[in-house]
Amino acid sequence: MADPRDALRRRAEQDGIEFFLAMFVDLHGKPCAKAVPIEAYDQLVDGGAGFAGYAAGDLGQSPADPDISAVPDLSSYTPLPWKPGLAVLHCDPYVEGEPWPYAPRVILRRLLDELAQERGWTLKTGIELEYSLLRRAADGSLEFADPHDTSHKPCYEVKGLTRMWDHLRAVSRNLNDLGWGNYANDHEDGTGQFENNWHYADALRTADRAIFFRYMTHMLAHDAGMIATFMPKPFRDVTGNGLHLHQSLWDADDQPLFADDGGGAGLSELGRHYLAGLLAHGRSSAALICPTVNSYKRIGVATTSSGASWAPAYVAHGGNNRTLLLRVPEGGRIEHRGVDGSANPYLATVALLAAGLDGIDRRLDPGPATDDNLFALSPEEVRSRGIAQLPKTLERAVEELVEDDVLRAALGKTRGGDFIDYFARIKQDEFDEYHSVVSDWEINRYLTQA
Repeated sequence: MADPRDALRRRAEQDGIEFFLAMFVDLHGKPCAKAVPIEAYDQLVDGGAGFAGYAAGDLGQSPADPDISAVPDLSSYTPLPWKPGLAVLHCDPYVEGEPWPYAPRVILRRLLDELAQERGWTLKTGIELEYSLLRRAADGSLEFADPHDTSHKPCYEVKGLTRMWDHLRAVSRNLNDLGWGNYANDHEDGTGQFENNWHYADALRTADRAIFFRYMTHMLAHDAGMIATFMPKPFRDVTGNGLHLHQSLWDADDQPLFADDGGGAGLSELGRHYLAGLLAHGRSSAALICPTVNSYKRIGVATTSSGASWAPAYVAHGGNNRTLLLRVPEGGRIEHRGVDGSANPYLATVALLAAGLDGIDRRLDPGPATDDNLFALSPEEVRSRGIAQLPKTLERAVEELVEDDVLRAALGKTRGGDFIDYFARIKQDEFDEYHSVVSDWEINRYLTQA
């Protein structure tokens, strides 16, 4: 059998690769990397690339801790189509020879390995990543990259799509050069908002691709004098950016386990149990899928300039209904519309998989589907139907997260206790820092009120 290390070296040489970006992410999904020349390929593959973990970001390290070694996953090799000679290798952080339990990719890989070994199943996911294209004005303020993007209903507007053609064409060509199968590119509902779609894959590969896609989109926008942002709610009256995550389970023979069996909801019995698990952990998973202070300004029923927020506020499910947290757009898969553009895709996938498996293990029933436009109903009417609302702040979401024993077990243990408590502490500090800032809104409202 051919050595995969030698095979990758030959492939990289054929592709003209001069450097590898040995890449991993911190708790927040920030990509970190070192550029390793191909001459040091053996050293990279044998021992990984060394990093001071504390300097890289929130990874459970102090300045006194030993280095993190970013060990490449050779199957993740991804040349940069727009920058010849450079390729990404997604890495699993190790410390002193052991997988580092604070690393999001390590956490997801462990859970997926357990899924395969204990149940013989594979999770496949697809994502829809929305982003906004902006520029810096002469005074330093932010403005939309396309000054003519002023339509009241900009979604799918062909002129808005065509004016940003150079960017969208570059993204599409890169996705297809990578073999990801780009099948649609569109102007989304918000002013300056776009989306590029590609085919689903196994969950780890999709999470890697989400990290790469955000990196690629940032760099392509930068090279064109623009700013790309995946921030959940960059503007108060404009539709926010989601990371809708589609999920399905497959057996060892690569047969779909969620295929519609006619029992309802467009899913198999197993799929309905999985859906019920997502509902049961809908509120407690919020801190992992909506992980920033800004996330909770996207979630809600407030309208935007286009007429709808498109961001779910309530823990409900149904068919092809975009006002719900969980949508079954067609038989055999579940779309989670609550995940937003700031999410760490590894941790978001862990949260949803663990929740769904709990529903399967407990044989939970998702209950009847919701057909109503929940954006049009009052909060009182929604509550009267027994439908829960998502947390309204990051702090409240964190408080609910730490009480969820299923998510606690799925995220695993670290040298300092459970990962969930480390995550909660980081996010509580983030909320406290935000809460200490006195905003213009407060000055305008309270300065001379009393």
